Amino acid sequence: MNELLQMGANTTLSATKGSVTVSHEISTSLDISLTAFLLTDANKVQGDSGIIFYNQPESSSGVATLIPSEIVGNTKVHRINFDMSKVPEGITQIAVTLTEDNSKGFSNVKNLKAEVSTDKTIIQLTPSSFTNENGIVVLELYLRNGQTKARSIWRGFDSGLEGLCKNYGVEVESDDQKKLTEPKTIQENISKGPDMTAIVTENKNSQNPLSLINLEKVKGKISLDKGQKPVLIDKTPEITATVSWETGTDYDIYALVYTKDGKQIDVAMFGAEGAPPLRSFGNGSVEHLGDVGRNSLSTKTEVIKLRLNDNILAVVPVVYSAQSNGTGSFYRYKVSMSIDNHNGTSVTISSKNANNNDAVYTCVPGILHNRPDGVSISPLELYSTPNSEYRPKLRMGSSNTIEVLMDEGPLNDYK
Repeated sequence: MNELLQMGANTTLSATKGSVTVSHEISTSLDISLTAFLLTDANKVQGDSGIIFYNQPESSSGVATLIPSEIVGNTKVHRINFDMSKVPEGITQIAVTLTEDNSKGFSNVKNLKAEVSTDKTIIQLTPSSFTNENGIVVLELYLRNGQTKARSIWRGFDSGLEGLCKNYGVEVESDDQKKLTEPKTIQENISKGPDMTAIVTENKNSQNPLSLINLEKVKGKISLDKGQKPVLIDKTPEITATVSWETGTDYDIYALVYTKDGKQIDVAMFGAEGAPPLRSFGNGSVEHLGDVGRNSLSTKTEVIKLRLNDNILAVVPVVYSAQSNGTGSFYRYKVSMSIDNHNGTSVTISSKNANNNDAVYTCVPGILHNRPDGVSISPLELYSTPNSEYRPKLRMGSSNTIEVLMDEGPLNDYK
């Protein structure tokens, strides 16, 4: 059953679980992102865990999960899944918002549409007209008398993400006011971090990869799972990204580097279409230490060495089951990546969410953003579509963070 929800109206959903989809025509001059805020009765977030965006795509409770955007023909589709039966204590609503990060304004966005889908119903939301707004509250999902409801909002803010954050009680600081968080030591696995203050930079077009969240700096041995917030480690003269797996197959590790001038460099021992083999980039700034091949060790590793400079905004290590190596399940061979700054801190991301599919060839465990105050590590655990031999592609996304698009890069050469 289809239903049309006018601006300002609300309706009861047929189930607690569903998805919100927002779509619009593609334009090279526009950069639109979806962000959700988990709110209390006072219409405020409880902390950084209440912001769902690209670098923190899933709430710890499972109430909201941001799905990577997709291109369908001439349309870009954003989606967030929700399960209001998993609302954490103190949270009563979810605000789904959009930002236009190139400061062009939503008056330039064509065919903007939104839908709320459950198992039995598709609810279409009619947007209002916009002028200079570059931030919009599209809708709210909320609980009322044990029922899950949706309200069509379409309220705009001229100040974009900054205006949205202020509206929901998130502290916003300008660049000259910003102070680094006092380093803290964490020796155990991070399962639930303390509430932190969300930060938005004033200059949205700057090539400064500060993430939305003012991260806590950690030390010790850390394990990160998909959906957890990023962590910040000390930037040392040499950092290594080591991928390990149990013997039985042969993986290759390579690195995608995103530079200050918006270029992607592939550091790999093998080539791809239009990307020749490259063992080292930037006078050793990113260096592959060699292919281990099919040795007899019970646990095998390959290493990328990082000597980060100001020209590098982000590095994405990639694990690949090469064509001539046969297939290999990331789950069965227990693939993991560890980032070590060799100053007492290592961060490990494992392929816990992989399935036992031998036809999935590429895994991106996480992404490293090179920040002035350290190196942030975000657990992504992204996988290619079955039978895809295409590399990931990087691009500058919302909040001046780098996005990883799976299967949209060049086709790997046959090894």
